[in-house]
Formats: sequence, structure tokens, C-alpha cells
Amino acid sequence: MRIVIDTEVCIGAGQCVLSAPETFTQDDDGFSEVRPGAHPDSPRLSLAIQSCPVGAISLREE
Repeated sequence: MRIVIDTEVCIGAGQCVLSAPETFTQDDDGFSEVRPGAHPDSPRLSLAIQSCPVGAISLREE
């Protein structure tokens, strides 16, 4: 599994960063990015996915 952020949907609310800072960060424009080396089994990833106001985060099979 891999963590995916739909950059066409992300509005940069930052809820994922607040929920799972070990998994997400924001770029210079304020849009969310997956941190290098982030693991899809992070304990707070589910909360981050649920807290995204536009549903831009998902898990996909590699």
C-alpha cells in the first residue's frame, strides 16, 4: 500500500499534518505532501485520512 494525495483536490487545509505529522508535511505553497519514508501503517494515518475536508488522501495498492 502507498499513501496518495490527490493534488487536484487538496486545498491545503493542513488537517493531515495536524493529525499525522510523522506522515505529512506541507510544501511552500501550503499543499500537503507525504513525507519521504512515510509508512502506510502509521497509527494516526486513518485519522488523517478521515480529517481531510475534501477527501484528497487515500491508500492504494502498489
